[in-house]
Amino acid sequence: MPLRFFSHGSRPLATPTGMRTTALSVAPAAPARWQDRHEGQRVALRVEDVYEANFDFVWRTARRLGALDAHLDDVVQEVFVVVQRRLAEFEGRAELRTWLFSITRHVVRAHLRQSARSRGPALDEIGELVDSRAPSAESKLVHDEDTRLLYALLDELDEDKREVFVLSELEEMSGPAIAEALGLHLSNVYARVRVARQAFDAALRRYRARTARSR
Repeated sequence: MPLRFFSHGSRPLATPTGMRTTALSVAPAAPARWQDRHEGQRVALRVEDVYEANFDFVWRTARRLGALDAHLDDVVQEVFVVVQRRLAEFEGRAELRTWLFSITRHVVRAHLRQSARSRGPALDEIGELVDSRAPSAESKLVHDEDTRLLYALLDELDEDKREVFVLSELEEMSGPAIAEALGLHLSNVYARVRVARQAFDAALRRYRARTARSR
């Protein structure tokens, strides 16, 4: 079956400007039903709606967790294929994005293992980095140079620190949501966040020291 976008009628789902299209090849799924906490009613949750509302979140999460540019389209597509397969299991006990993060995390880790990547770009090579696939939504929030620096600094963290840092500092999730996403006790979350912040700050200090010496 050829790849295609989910669509409402004849309108394809939008993707961030400047990105290559990532389309899904899945069969229609019965909608999941989950508890609307505000209305106290069961509401339908369709994979098409999840895709449209959360594509940007999954893309930036995969990139921030270390997915290589060359594999990013494949990672994002694989995440939503898993979502399509497992959506009926989602009962709303966790936040939807917490659930999506957990799926994205596992897919990214699998791709990184397959790639056998040993390290990310060195901080003193940032000037040579090219990140032309960054979505315009994120480019509007930070300058391209800052985005490249962020990715390079994240590459200095190990997997555990990187994941908790992305959730806490970049996605601004609550402690309980992070605990749910990573399968941790809440007390461990706060300890990991503290250590991750320290590691990120140390990487930033090393970068600034290198920059100062090169001037």
